[in-house]
Amino acid sequence: MTHAVDVMQGTLDLLILKALSLEPMHGWGISDRIRQLSRDVFRVGQGSLYPALHRFDRRGWVTSYWRTTENNRIARYYELTAAGRHALGEEIAQWRDYSRAVDHLIGAEQPSA
Repeated sequence: MTHAVDVMQGTLDLLILKALSLEPMHGWGISDRIRQLSRDVFRVGQGSLYPALHRFDRRGWVTSYWRTTENNRIARYYELTAAGRHALGEEIAQWRDYSRAVDHLIGAEQPSA
């Protein structure tokens, strides 16, 4: 049985950047897309999401603009810049290196005596 979990430290940037690589979105949309794509495993709360988006803005990874949502509300939409797409590529490479290292570690067997 799968339980929704908070995002592991160090993966938040990767997940947000990946969600935004699909299309520009507002904050709630980003959280919902991550939940959907992870099949309800990851939940990104607003208290983690918005500080990350502000950090991305300072780094030049996203641009933002105000737009009317499908529910006829005004929301700030975020869109990846070229620098943000580059950062996503680096995050993916780091995650794959990390994942391979963990796979090697958990696959290790105790030496025969």
